[in-house]
This record gives sequence, structure tokens and C-alpha cells, in this order.
Amino acid sequence: MALGISQNQRDAELLARFSKGDRAAALALTSRLAPVVFAQAFRMLGDRAEAEDVTQESLLRLWKAAPGWDATRAKITTWLYRVTSNLCIDCLRKSNRNSGDEVPEVADETPGIDLKLQATARAQALQHALQTLPDRQRQAMILRHIEDLSNPEISDIMEISVEAVESLVSRGKRALASTLAPQKKALGLEDD
Repeated sequence: MALGISQNQRDAELLARFSKGDRAAALALTSRLAPVVFAQAFRMLGDRAEAEDVTQESLLRLWKAAPGWDATRAKITTWLYRVTSNLCIDCLRKSNRNSGDEVPEVADETPGIDLKLQATARAQALQHALQTLPDRQRQAMILRHIEDLSNPEISDIMEISVEAVESLVSRGKRALASTLAPQKKALGLEDD
């Protein structure tokens, strides 16, 4: 692949090669996109097994779409974020859970390192707090502040206006701040 080609162009090229039977292209695209899809799904669902299932289904849908893919209509990553978000929302609706009571522990096996323990506690607190948000707020917050996407990209993924994205993110920030406020000192987020 030539220098100066965007990641989106490389992805589209790999997808086109896959649709013609190139297994190496499928492996290359999967190794790049699967971790991104899994991270998004895990943050939305809070469950590793469900996130793995959503990742697999998202990539299967990409492979099915490959023969008719039109690279001028959408970026592969934007399309995948949308598919993943929709699958996660479906999964949440089916399980009818919004409380986030069971958040898997992200344990750091390194004993005695206070900063790593504090970072783990912060990550767990954030994951739990994210699970308390309504689905659309959680989705917008994850895409904006964890996946670091722009509001217009999120607008495309969620199929809502940029203003609606801004509103969801703003309400999500306020809700997270309120949820995390009682824990600020314990998480080392409060100045002495």
C-alpha cells in the first residue's frame, strides 16, 4: 500500500480484497478492527462475553456487506461503530438491564503499586457510572470521550443531529459528575 493513503482507504482496499477471496486481507482487517469494536461493546455492555458476541456479529455483518461495499458512501469504521452500537442497544434491551449492578472487575495483578490500583479503581468507578446512564447518553459519552470521535461522526453513527449529540454528552457529563461526586476523595480526584 502506498504512503499517504488514509486508514479509511486502506480499510476499503482490504475489504475489497476480502470480497474477492483474499483471506490475508480479512485477517489484517480483523486484527485492526476487532479490538476497536470489542472496546466499544465492552464499554457499552460491561460484560466481556456479551462484548465478544457483539464483536463477532459486527464483523460478520461487515463481511456480508463486503461484496457491495461502496467506499464513497461511508467510512468502514463509522459503519462499524453504528452496527456495534445498535447491537449493544439490542442486547441491553433484551437483557432489560440498566442498573449496571454487575460490572466485571478489572483487576491489576501487580501488588503494591498504588497508582495502578487507583487507576483501576477509577476505571471501575467510571465503568459502573457509565452503566447508570440511559443507553443513548452512555453511547454518546463512550463515542465522544472514550473513543474520541467528533460530534459530527457521532451524529452519523447514532443517526441524530449534532445538537442532539451535544445535549446527550452534556447531560451525560452532569449525570456522571453527580454519580461520581461522593467518590471523589476515595478515587484521589479531590484536592487536599
